[in-house]
Amino acid sequence: MNAFPASPEPTTHTSSDGASAQVQLSPTPRRRLEETGVVPIAVAYGDGIGPEITESVLRVLDHADAPLSYDVIEVGRSAYERGITSGIPDEAWDAIRRNRVFLKGPITTPQGGGYKSLNVTIRKALSLFANVRPTTSYAPYVASPHPDMDLVIIRENEEDLYAGIEHRQTQEVHQILKLITRPGSERIVRYAFEYARAYGRTNVTCMTKDNIQKQTDGLFHEVFREVAREYPDIESDHQIIDIGAARVAAQPEAFDVIVTPNLYGDILSDIAAQIAGSVGLAGSANVGAQVAMFEAVHGSAPDIAGRGIANPSGLLVAATQMLVHIGASEVAQTIRNAWLRTLEDGIHPADIYREGVSKQKVGSEGFTNAVIDRLGDSPKHLKPVRFKSCGIRVSLSERPNQKKELQGVDVFIDWDQHDRDPDTIGHGLSMAAKTCGWTLKMITNRGVKVFPDGLPETFWTDHWRCRFLPENGGTVTFDSVLELLGVLHGDGWDVIKTEHLYTFDGERAYSLGQGE
Repeated sequence: MNAFPASPEPTTHTSSDGASAQVQLSPTPRRRLEETGVVPIAVAYGDGIGPEITESVLRVLDHADAPLSYDVIEVGRSAYERGITSGIPDEAWDAIRRNRVFLKGPITTPQGGGYKSLNVTIRKALSLFANVRPTTSYAPYVASPHPDMDLVIIRENEEDLYAGIEHRQTQEVHQILKLITRPGSERIVRYAFEYARAYGRTNVTCMTKDNIQKQTDGLFHEVFREVAREYPDIESDHQIIDIGAARVAAQPEAFDVIVTPNLYGDILSDIAAQIAGSVGLAGSANVGAQVAMFEAVHGSAPDIAGRGIANPSGLLVAATQMLVHIGASEVAQTIRNAWLRTLEDGIHPADIYREGVSKQKVGSEGFTNAVIDRLGDSPKHLKPVRFKSCGIRVSLSERPNQKKELQGVDVFIDWDQHDRDPDTIGHGLSMAAKTCGWTLKMITNRGVKVFPDGLPETFWTDHWRCRFLPENGGTVTFDSVLELLGVLHGDGWDVIKTEHLYTFDGERAYSLGQGE
C-alpha cells in the first residue's frame, strides 16, 4: 500500500476515515441533515489545551460551512471540582444522548481515588463499542521513517481490563478482573471485517496474547477465526501481541486493518500515531449503535495550556470523521484536503516543525488560519482524500447454550504465618476439607503451584489460591461449596474470594496452575 504517489501529480483515493459511518446506527443525525440541513452536535471544550484546540476546530468548521449547530456542554475538570465524580453532569448526559453526536476536547481526570476516567465512562455507558483510529504517514512533510504507512486500528472499547473492576485483597495483593465476552468480541471483529469490505481494505490482523491468557484472549481469537471464515474476500491472520506490536513499530506498512481487545488497542494506537509522525495528528472515533463520540488521541497537555502553541490537528481530523459519520462527506473532504495542503506547504506547529523541511513555525491560531485560507485547495503531492458515506452494519450470530457443570472451587486465602510455608497451609487445609468430603488438589501463589511439591525458589506472597475438588469425584453442588467455606471459616482461615470451576459441554473452562 503506497500512501503517496510516485509522481507529483494529484491523485485520489477512498479514505478509511469514514469508518465511523454506521453500526446499526440510529438514522437520526443523517435524517436531520436531509430534513433540515443542520445537525446539532454536543461539544465539550475540555481541559488543558482543550479550549484552545476546540475553538480552532469550530472556526474551521464554520468557515467550511459545515452543517452543524453546537450544543456546548460542561464535562471534565469543572464538573469534578463541583463534586461530580463521574465528571459528567446530568444535563451533559441529556445533551449527548439527545444529539447522538459528540465532539469532545481532551479531558483531565484527577489523580487519586474516587474518580473514574470520563472517557471510559462515556464509552461504556453509551456502548461506544468500536474505537476507530486510522493512522497515515504524511512524509516527507511530517517526519516519519515509514512513508508508506496507512493502517487502521479497530479496538474493542468496553471490555477487557478497562472494565475497571479492581480489589485489594490482602496486605500485599491487589487484583483486576479481565472480562472478555463472546458478544463483545464478535461485535468488534465483525465491525473490523465489515469496515475492511466497505473501505477497500484487503487484510484484517487480529492481535492477542492467547498463548498465555487462554480463556480470555483465547475466546477473542476463537471468535476471530469463526468470523473470518465468513469473509473469504478478505485475508486474515493472527499475531501474538508482543511481536505484533514490535512489527507495527518496525514495519507498519505491512498492516492494513488491526482488530484487538481494549488494552492492546490503546497501546498500539499510540505507537502507530507516534511513528506516523506525531500523536498530535491522530483523531479517534468511538462508535455505538445510537451515539458516536469524536476526539483527538492525545491528552489535555496541561503543561502547554494557555500558551497558544497547541496543535489542533488531532481534533480536526476527528471532526472530519464526524462529518463523514453524519453524511457531510463533501465538507469533510474539503477540510481534510485543506489541512493536507497546509502540512504540504510547510506551515507547522511546534510539535512537528523541523528545520530544513518546515517553512513557517506557527501557533494554534496561525495554523488554524492557514487551514481556513486553503479551504477549497487540495494537496499537490500528498494524496487528496475522497470520502464516501457507506454504512457498516453488524449483527451477532446465535449460539446454542452449552451444558454447564460445576466441578470444584478455587478458594483464595489471605495467610501470612509460619514463614509462609505452603506445606503448612496445605496440610491444614487438607485436613479441614476432608471433614466435609473435599480434597485439596493444589495451592498456587501468584499462579505458580507451590503445593504439593512446589519449588523453594518460588516467591511467596500472602495471597494463596487453593483448588478444591470433591473427594472421589463426587457431585459438586452450591450447598456443598457453602459447607466447605463454612468449615474453612470455622477453622480460622481468612477466605477472601472464591471462583467456581466449570465445564461447558465437558470442556474445562478454567486455567491450570503453572506447574500443574
